[in-house]
Amino acid sequence: MKKFLVLFVLLILPCVGLAQDKVLSMSTTTSTQSSGLLDILLPEFKKDTGIEVKVLAKGTGAAIRDGVDGNVDVIFVHDPAREEKFVADGFGTKRYYVMYNDFLIIGPEADPAGAKSGDATVAMKKIAMSEAVFVSRGDDSGTHAKEQDLWKSSGLPLKEEDTVFKSKTKEVTFKTVHPEGMKNYMSIGQGMGKTLTFAEEKQGYTITDRGTYVQYKYGRPEGLQLVPISEGDKTLFNPYGVIPVNPEKHPHVRFDLADTFAKWLVSERGQKVIGDYKLLDKQLFFPDAK
Repeated sequence: MKKFLVLFVLLILPCVGLAQDKVLSMSTTTSTQSSGLLDILLPEFKKDTGIEVKVLAKGTGAAIRDGVDGNVDVIFVHDPAREEKFVADGFGTKRYYVMYNDFLIIGPEADPAGAKSGDATVAMKKIAMSEAVFVSRGDDSGTHAKEQDLWKSSGLPLKEEDTVFKSKTKEVTFKTVHPEGMKNYMSIGQGMGKTLTFAEEKQGYTITDRGTYVQYKYGRPEGLQLVPISEGDKTLFNPYGVIPVNPEKHPHVRFDLADTFAKWLVSERGQKVIGDYKLLDKQLFFPDAK
């Protein structure tokens, strides 16, 4: 019996090691998860390659810090300026264009701020000058970065302050800005889904990526009552990139798996999976491999 058990253990150990070798860790923005895209994308990737992806969904800033610290093998995020810096600083090997959608400024249908406009900066300025609630993610994400850019373009006097964001593993401080004297500005330090829910409860305005907005408005029984206040402005363009972590910085990362994932995403197969993902015939992301 003992001989049989020893033989059994010796036989299964290589299989266990092989299974572990096929697990890839990825830090990504909450929008790829909250939109439902990863629920479609990752099973297809595993079907084609046998590689399982362990997902850590958080704001883009935190996801990039995971890459800098070598906590993950690959990052999949949406803040091109910070992504390019990540590569330039040697933490990533290459940024691959994957897909895009756009940001929306949304709010109550009654639009108490009178903010509806095709110009995103004008819309934000009107919200700031009203008594309306504005809910900020306040989490150093790509969406939060877009909010910061719009405030800086508004021409309004801005207040700069340190924001402390606490995750399960660390506390991070970063600079944020918002208009001075904006009474109902609420920074909640949450992902996109929770921010949408909170803005709905407060009947306030917020910025969202289109993918998560469509999923929350049409893909859930409870729906979402907030409507687009500004969309289509070129400043609201929202590109996503994938970057394998550089093994020269962190030799322990599974670069071979990360590289396989990145190249699969930009392959004809991966791009088709992204392009085919729709909700009630509404496209959430547009493939953009270059």
